[in-house]
Amino acid sequence: MALLSQVDPSCYIISKNLRCKTSYDTVFSKGNIMESSKIKGAFISFPSFPSNSRKSIQRFHLYGAGYKGRYNTIVAASPPTDDAVVVTEPLTKEDLVAYLASGCKSKEKWRIGTEHEKFGFEIETLRPMKYEQIAELLNGIAERFEWEKVMEGDHIIGLKQGKQSISLEPGGQFELSGAPLETLHQTCAEVNSHLYQVKAVAEEMGIGFLGIGFQPKWGLKDIPIMPKGRYEIMRNYMPKVGSLGLDMMFRTCTVQVNLDFSSEADMIRKFRAGLALQPIATALFSNSPFTEGKPNGYLSMRSHIWTDTDNNRAGMLPFVFDDSFSFEQYVDYALDVPMYFVYRKKQYIDCSGMSFRDFLAGKLPPLPGELPTLNDWENHLTTIFPEVRLKRYLEMRGADGGPWRRLCALPAFWVGILYDEVSLQNVIDMTSDWTPEERQMLRNKVPRSGLKTPFRDGFLRHVAEDVIKFAKDGLERRGFKEMGFLNEVAEVVRTGVTPAEKLLEMYHGKWGQSVDPVFQELLY
Repeated sequence: MALLSQVDPSCYIISKNLRCKTSYDTVFSKGNIMESSKIKGAFISFPSFPSNSRKSIQRFHLYGAGYKGRYNTIVAASPPTDDAVVVTEPLTKEDLVAYLASGCKSKEKWRIGTEHEKFGFEIETLRPMKYEQIAELLNGIAERFEWEKVMEGDHIIGLKQGKQSISLEPGGQFELSGAPLETLHQTCAEVNSHLYQVKAVAEEMGIGFLGIGFQPKWGLKDIPIMPKGRYEIMRNYMPKVGSLGLDMMFRTCTVQVNLDFSSEADMIRKFRAGLALQPIATALFSNSPFTEGKPNGYLSMRSHIWTDTDNNRAGMLPFVFDDSFSFEQYVDYALDVPMYFVYRKKQYIDCSGMSFRDFLAGKLPPLPGELPTLNDWENHLTTIFPEVRLKRYLEMRGADGGPWRRLCALPAFWVGILYDEVSLQNVIDMTSDWTPEERQMLRNKVPRSGLKTPFRDGFLRHVAEDVIKFAKDGLERRGFKEMGFLNEVAEVVRTGVTPAEKLLEMYHGKWGQSVDPVFQELLY
């Protein structure tokens, strides 16, 4: 996952290491929110929090080498590092709340983190890339463009370079998790550089990449399985909790943007706006109308799949709109989302279906008496999949993967709305009287009917027209000349024709009811 910008000094920081008076001696690797070598001094202050939360957060800073605190753990990217943890006091719920709250940053420190996934395929046969081909590709990129290899056992499973990373989804979907960047121009330059590097190596191998939200041609039996321990646990668990979980894992691709917040109150407003508008983003970027060579009846099959993957960890989170919503309430929700695994001694321990709340009390059956670390908490948060996800930043998760030209449009859409106070307030005002039933109705119907979904006295397209204007105005006020990145989605709203509907028109027309041409149409 992409991770956002360096923590604002107004939040917390002392010496060369983050400090935490709840007594974690934690060094964040470069795959995480920051590099410890770049952290410089200050303290934390969140005056908008209730007194009990503020007290906990004011303790949240990390002690440098030699401090005999409660935890000594390194928080790292997947695969997690081994935990060398000596626990003298248990991790508390207040500590978990403080962990989320530590993401607060002043506005000048807000950044844009973009992630996008794509399907690799053999150009000659259109078949999905095998792991052996993926390994060759990763090794080639590492050697030619000086990326650091990420290994799990003897298998290469990703790459790192500075604050960017390349990782593999369960079916070999190739993901770039971008660095935290200030402007959309930088975001688009990062996308272009990544795709240039990937293509430079892949084309020599006869490999192409497809920008679409759902595998259009091949069945589950045709998809390779990546050698990552966490995915094996998920693969075994998914059929127990939904009918489409394996499709989610192996046959979907998304693009998402990760954005910062300044305070708990700011997080709440952005979370609510993001959830309310997520069906509009789904419609605008809908790009997955085919399954195993035929139309599947949806414009966004990827989005529909999430409705029956695992409803304990997905969905619209109605409680976010409660007056009582807070960091603490999200922690309470996350504590009861069933776990997948715990990582110990370079092994993933299957804890599927078990409770992190029990883990917090030392009552996790596979690890009796053992207590969690912040590393465990961070890993657990990555296994929760709502339409908007809270970590130490907010992830907008509702869009299908798409071709090169649309990868810059999604961050433009959300930055224009959520990083501009006027546009954000306009969205809050517009959606404030939407009922939970209406929000859920949009979530359920948009994957099939897109912008043509009826809403109140019109259609969702009419709401999208207002939202695009808010996004454009917000980008204009930012002053970075970023409005052009919205052209792709503005055209969708203007015509009312989504990307998926264009694909379907070509399928029934010049493609002669074959999906094979989509591999060329949406080739990176």
